[in-house]
Amino acid sequence: MDTTEQLNGTYFYGGLSNINAGELFFWIMVDVTAEHFTGAAAATGNVVAAAAIYAGRNNVVVSGKLANATPGTSYASIQSRRLLQKYRLPFPLPTIVVNPLNMKIIMTQKLGTFVGRTVPVIGWAVVASDVGVIGWKSMSRYNTIARAEDKIW
Repeated sequence: MDTTEQLNGTYFYGGLSNINAGELFFWIMVDVTAEHFTGAAAATGNVVAAAAIYAGRNNVVVSGKLANATPGTSYASIQSRRLLQKYRLPFPLPTIVVNPLNMKIIMTQKLGTFVGRTVPVIGWAVVASDVGVIGWKSMSRYNTIARAEDKIW
């Protein structure tokens, strides 16, 4: 990002000239996104989130499920059930199961089942957090640069 200026009702930002308020917000969002994902800690967190989302996809075909059950299972569920099959919880915990058409909350006392179903939820929570932080920082930076009539809120 170079400098920011206003010229004849348009903006100059990061080497781009003659851009309107919408374009200014877009380029600020691009800069904030690039800043957010640079660095080893940010990259590691986002790779882990992507891995959790992909590990939690129901793309492994399983036979023997009842008619109302969600088709398929995930690699996270298979591995967590295998590793934690002996452990049961003293109380049921809620888990989220997503079908192509709806989302269900199912209670379980099996630790392996809980862990396997929670892995993708954690991945999506990290992604949602990233989107929220990028949006907030972009809006804040835009509001410090933009004229009063172009500001958001």
